[in-house]
Amino acid sequence: QVHLMESGGDSVQTGGSLRLSCVVSGYTLSSYCTGWFRQAPGKERERVATINRSGSTTYADSVKGRFTISRDNAKNTLYLQMNSLKPEDTSMYYCVASLWVGCPRDDYPYWGQGTQVTVSS
Repeated sequence: QVHLMESGGDSVQTGGSLRLSCVVSGYTLSSYCTGWFRQAPGKERERVATINRSGSTTYADSVKGRFTISRDNAKNTLYLQMNSLKPEDTSMYYCVASLWVGCPRDDYPYWGQGTQVTVSS
């Protein structure tokens, strides 16, 4: 059974940094596309970053140059390093896993419970 658990969310000031972690079980992290989504109240869900089987990454335009997705296969852990945080980054962040080698737009059957990131000015 696939299980994902995020951690690392916090409240920070504008310009601060956080690193989110996602421990994955029942799933080979490096075999499929995985990533991070975020959703704030009243806003559409947004795909933040993905990493495919080969390690290639994609990012939403809103976070390019500031966020970095990575994984530690030995620890079965996915990371999202977030730098230069802005108030508009405030959201619930979710770790997601697909059953695809490449990264789909929205077909991610497995989701974590979410971790809250709040950025204040």
